[in-house]
Amino acid sequence: MTGPDIADLADLTIAEAGTGLRSGDFTSTDLLAAVTKRASATEAHLHAYLTLDHEGSTRAAEAADASFAVGEDRGPLQGIPVALKDNMCTLGIETTASSKILDGWIPPYDATIVTRLKAAGAVITGKTNLDEFAMGSSTENSAYGPTRNPWNTDRVPGGSSGGSAAVTAVGSALGSFGSDTGGSIRQPAALTGLVGMKPTYGIVSRYGLIAFASSLDQIGPFSRTVEDSVLLLETISGFDPKDATSINAPVPNFGGSLGRGVSGMRIGVVTEFLNGDVIDSQIIAATRGMADKLQDAGAEIVEVSLPSTEYSLSAYYLIAPAECSSNLARFDGVRYGHRSNVEGTTEDMMSHSRAEGFGPEVIRRILLGTYALSAGYYDAFYGQAQRVRTLVRREFASAYEQVDALISPTTPTTAFAIGEKSDDPIAMYYSDLCTIPSNLAGDPAISVPIALDDAGLPIGFQVMAPALGEEVMYRVAAYVERLAGFTARASLATSEVVAP
Repeated sequence: MTGPDIADLADLTIAEAGTGLRSGDFTSTDLLAAVTKRASATEAHLHAYLTLDHEGSTRAAEAADASFAVGEDRGPLQGIPVALKDNMCTLGIETTASSKILDGWIPPYDATIVTRLKAAGAVITGKTNLDEFAMGSSTENSAYGPTRNPWNTDRVPGGSSGGSAAVTAVGSALGSFGSDTGGSIRQPAALTGLVGMKPTYGIVSRYGLIAFASSLDQIGPFSRTVEDSVLLLETISGFDPKDATSINAPVPNFGGSLGRGVSGMRIGVVTEFLNGDVIDSQIIAATRGMADKLQDAGAEIVEVSLPSTEYSLSAYYLIAPAECSSNLARFDGVRYGHRSNVEGTTEDMMSHSRAEGFGPEVIRRILLGTYALSAGYYDAFYGQAQRVRTLVRREFASAYEQVDALISPTTPTTAFAIGEKSDDPIAMYYSDLCTIPSNLAGDPAISVPIALDDAGLPIGFQVMAPALGEEVMYRVAAYVERLAGFTARASLATSEVVAP
């Protein structure tokens, strides 16, 4: 190859890599070699991948190079190495959802997102670690061991999509995909210095995504830049008849306003997410500082109160476990997955299969959800939680009649220590305090890195927009990115933050 050293290719953005591929500076095979080399140097420290598909990714990279050679261009992800959270079905490749109950399971089909990535010529590097069945905020609940944060390996990368965040942050993939049920893309993006985005519910097909909470789950991208996020989202979006919740409409031009700035926009700061008793003071200061910069750039900044968000966490932890208890009933030891060898009745076998296959957090949520749905408690718990969800939706809809977008911190804290919250589920659940409301509402939201705290850990800034308002959301996020000028990256080689 000519041009940059192969090791440097792993640090490119997707847009930069696309330009280099099309100008002939390097090949997709070179890009894959760079991210594979980076993975070989970092995986012993991070444990971010569960599976690296060397054969499949090599074939895809060679096919991308052959397409470029004959002038065929399938789009911005052609030849780009990307990773998938291991709760997305991949034909012929083990898919575990980080659970022992699916250990060794190989799906007979691809998820729709995988089909679309392959059609776009993307190179899928492998499957990434997660909290078991996407239930967690730290990627410590994986049956295969925790993932560590590239910024500080004593810290968590967030969850549940911590593996996808870590591989993108460290450069063992140029982008990746996770699922966001209550913040599982935005929260790890904030903790690892990335752009992480949850789309409007229904824009991206859930077909082939192993369900946690079906009314909340949504697939979205991790990237190093807002521009890359647009490229990733546009590739996987669009109507899918295999998903009954898929929106039957043309894919919008998500990046159509990226360069327009914020002058003339009205942006609301969510006051409930600037509570100093819950949110770290450095995060509040960084959020207010960015709001001031947006105002200086011509936006009108107003305070917006969303009182029902106070109850979002409680409502979420009734709705999500209730749906999880229903969705995970399929793992019974009969049709697929782990099957206990215990002697006895079929019911004995099912009970032991689940006890052996599910981890403690999954069992906790199944029990909570089953209780919330049980006779005599349905209305008091699940029904009441759904009424709170309706209030949250109405408050967001009302707010968007007054403002173009909403802003807030992404997380209450920066990356916390591994093990720090493992024995306190309530403290762990609070990690998603700022992100859960957008899932309940079904609206798009994005986290953009804007600063480092005193410990050198990234701080995320959240931009929220109304349903199908991704173009507005990206417009604000792109300008936030420009104002922040955040270029710091974590380097495992030196255990230091490197700022180019």
